[in-house]
Amino acid sequence: MSKADSNSRQGSYKANTINTQDSRMRRHEVTIELRKSKKEDQMFKRRNINDEDLTSPLKELNGQSPVQLSVDEIVAAMNSEDQERQFLGMQSARKMLSRERNPPIDLMIGHGIVPICIRFLQNTNNSMLQFEAAWALTNIASGTSDQTRCVIEHNAVPHFVALLQSKSTNLAEQAVWALGNIAGDGAAARDIVIHHNVIDGILPLINNETPLSFLRNIVWLMSNLCRNKNPSPPFEQVKRLLPVLSQLLLSQDIQVLADACWALSYVTDDDNSKIQAVVDSDAVPRLVKLLQMDEPSIIVPALRSVGNIVTGTDQQTDVVIASGGLPRLGLLLQHNKSNIVKEAAWTVSNITAGNQKQIQAVIQAGIFQQLRTVLEKGDFKAQKEAAWAVTNTTTSGTPEQIVDLIEKYKILKPFIDLLDAKDPRTIKVVQTGLSNLFALAEKLGGTENLCLMVEEMGGLDKLETLQQHENEEVYKKAYAIIDTYFSNADDEAEQELAPQEVNGALEFNATQPKAPEGGYTF
Repeated sequence: MSKADSNSRQGSYKANTINTQDSRMRRHEVTIELRKSKKEDQMFKRRNINDEDLTSPLKELNGQSPVQLSVDEIVAAMNSEDQERQFLGMQSARKMLSRERNPPIDLMIGHGIVPICIRFLQNTNNSMLQFEAAWALTNIASGTSDQTRCVIEHNAVPHFVALLQSKSTNLAEQAVWALGNIAGDGAAARDIVIHHNVIDGILPLINNETPLSFLRNIVWLMSNLCRNKNPSPPFEQVKRLLPVLSQLLLSQDIQVLADACWALSYVTDDDNSKIQAVVDSDAVPRLVKLLQMDEPSIIVPALRSVGNIVTGTDQQTDVVIASGGLPRLGLLLQHNKSNIVKEAAWTVSNITAGNQKQIQAVIQAGIFQQLRTVLEKGDFKAQKEAAWAVTNTTTSGTPEQIVDLIEKYKILKPFIDLLDAKDPRTIKVVQTGLSNLFALAEKLGGTENLCLMVEEMGGLDKLETLQQHENEEVYKKAYAIIDTYFSNADDEAEQELAPQEVNGALEFNATQPKAPEGGYTF
């Protein structure tokens, strides 16, 4: 944990002493954890094209029966001076590499077909040969990183970029597919594709006349150009894609929408200046609108993008709120898919890490009622994020907002029940929230009432059990809360029962407890 994170955690023990920036920095730790599953969420990182793939270009031109040639015969034919034999060899190689199961990629690489394919890519007099070569290389690049690297090291990328300008739409589409596979391999491969001016090549391809299958592949390539970190892609290049990606959010096609949302989720998974570039592209109202779709493949990346944006500045968060984000997040907290509920709760927790006006907007949207349900009945990961939303509110909210959590929204019981969680990080989040509540109660003269409520809800028993917890931070926090707020009652009781000296004589029960007048009931 960074020093700043550590400081923010210490500060959060005292209600309203932690500033918004520290609160957001503390949330960033959880942000990173949530995103570890992102690679699994993107189904089409790399794709192999087989003969049965309905989206494969020129499928109708390849209806011939497969030619039964050995690999040696294929290579010999590809090296022939006879154009028909070259084409037959190339097509046979492509068909072998298009097997649905276990295509013999390493075998073909070992026989030296990659440089031959790249030579054929440059044969502008024979577009069919170029197409077959491009298809074969696309499938090789869909394999392991070593197999993809072989295509890169033979300098295929600039030739594929050149083919983006081909008069043949099928050939240009095949080049897009190949470049998408290469860029999807990781940050280094992605940057090689970008540095060969791929963005100059693809932007002119997108217009109202672009065939849908071609557009889908282009947007998928764009998402891979935005993908991967360490390092992030060169932003001056990626920034050029943002107006197009924002416009694509108006598409009616599920696949186009999903890949455009994934692209924006990758861009916003970074610093505030990159989030601002997405905000400036007018994407936010469109992303928020997509949160009401019935299609999880769109909701997940759109929600990830919105969640990333509210990790930014208060002004960036305000854009999400102004776009109607909160009512949609409230609905997503009731979604039947637990990962969507989790991410919606995570997004809300980032908003409650903001300022008091933003917390009030969350309250007015009725979201704490949904959060209580998540705390009571949700999947554990969603409960953890809901707990963060509550604790961030106890950190940044006004006394009135925090008291409402307890008195109006009845958050305390399900919140306290999470002290039984097996995950120590979740327990610490709840302990921090409780510390904040007690600090506020102390200011308002309501400590005794809060102690009674916590005890009646089983919280004291849970805290006492946590004093035996194996995690040092957990048991220290449990001890600190009990020692600070629950030990005084015993001490005072003992003090009241102890004889007092009055006029030189001992007298029992000399003092009467002072009842607070009015104030918060807690």
